[in-house]
Amino acid sequence: PPPHSPTPSPHSPTPMHILLVDDEIEMATPLSQLLKREGYEVDVAHDGRQGSQLAISTHYDLLILDWMLPHLSGLEICQQVRSRGDNTPVLFLTAKDTVDDRVQGLDAGADDY
Repeated sequence: PPPHSPTPSPHSPTPMHILLVDDEIEMATPLSQLLKREGYEVDVAHDGRQGSQLAISTHYDLLILDWMLPHLSGLEICQQVRSRGDNTPVLFLTAKDTVDDRVQGLDAGADDY
């Protein structure tokens, strides 16, 4: 495996499973390719409805969410996940970067912004 690849250990027999939800294909495609090249298993959704369905129905080790998505925002996905008692780490990857946006994202349950 590549030197920076997350290698399975006896405690973690499978690679980290990541959900990437971003409606900008020109952003999502290279990021998912990079993550896969580094050894991660990546599922990609291009709208909030699909992202929410995947986040709720599948176990992920990390959710990477864009804020502004068609049908359902990344913020709403994060709130849905947290309301179900799911503590999967959530990272917002977004152009919304004011202090108020960050506070709102973190208040919704995101782990990083």
